[in-house]
Amino acid sequence: MSEFAEVLDGVGPRLRAIRGARGMTLTEVADATGISLSTLSRLESGGRKPTLELLLPLARAFQVALDELVDAPQTGDPRVRMPAVQRGGMTFVPLTRRPGGLQAYKLIMPVGYPGRTPTQQSHEGYEWAYVLSGQVRLWLGDDDVVLRPGEVVEFDTHVPHAFANPGDEPAEMIALFGPQGERAHVRTRSS
Repeated sequence: MSEFAEVLDGVGPRLRAIRGARGMTLTEVADATGISLSTLSRLESGGRKPTLELLLPLARAFQVALDELVDAPQTGDPRVRMPAVQRGGMTFVPLTRRPGGLQAYKLIMPVGYPGRTPTQQSHEGYEWAYVLSGQVRLWLGDDDVVLRPGEVVEFDTHVPHAFANPGDEPAEMIALFGPQGERAHVRTRSS
């Protein structure tokens, strides 16, 4: 049996194990993915070969990387290589591969970002940010704070918020975004 065939044959049992670990029924998975019950059942039993069209919604529903569903062989290179995205003048560098759940990004704000007083926005979720370099101005509700390297903020993103770079060098920070109720757990060592 080829290595490719072995990988495909292992997908069904992995799907069943992940579904069981999540405490989900086939009906719940079908509702979350739009994949029929019979197709899901045949995937788990090995009666249907997995396709990308089926695996992508399953990876999203289970909040796992596609590699985890198919047990892709390790490449030997542990680096996360995901393309950076530009949004409104800010650069977002993804640091995690997992869909859903807590997401990590390196954010880079050029000097003078955003170029005007930003409009505060609110949305579902929770955010934690650590300033690596430069200065980051945060408007959080009625508060207006300038953060410097090594400083951390965390907040419910239902509170209107906006970031800016008031400094004379690019500002960089690490940000964790999570769905509502999912927070970063910050621990400090007691003295």
